[in-house]
Amino acid sequence: VQLQASGGGLVQPGGSLRLSCAASGLNFDIYAIGWFRQAPGKEREWVSFISSEDGKTYYSDVVKDRFAIHRDNVKNTVYLQMNSLKPEDTADYYCAAGPERFGSTWFKEAIEYQYWGQGTLVTVSS
Repeated sequence: VQLQASGGGLVQPGGSLRLSCAASGLNFDIYAIGWFRQAPGKEREWVSFISSEDGKTYYSDVVKDRFAIHRDNVKNTVYLQMNSLKPEDTADYYCAAGPERFGSTWFKEAIEYQYWGQGTLVTVSS
């Protein structure tokens, strides 16, 4: 199983980036996908989630209304569109895959995910 995160880079405040998470070696359709991020010196935090069952999406309060998550089950890829980026969005971003569970909070916990991709660095700076 492999999750390949990409799309990070340097962007000015107010700019946009689109991260991709390409999966292989697993039945992508039945896995929920989450995005997490970790800034230097800080703990990893949950950012966004998309269900495998009904496509429902969730966002942390700090990115809500700026980020959008989308999955393409044909391409086995999940995208995270990030708009209106702020310097505090600077971090390594990680995607993770896990089996769908019941409830509306489990996906915020990193331990619930079975597979992780490597990080892609997003730097927001002028």
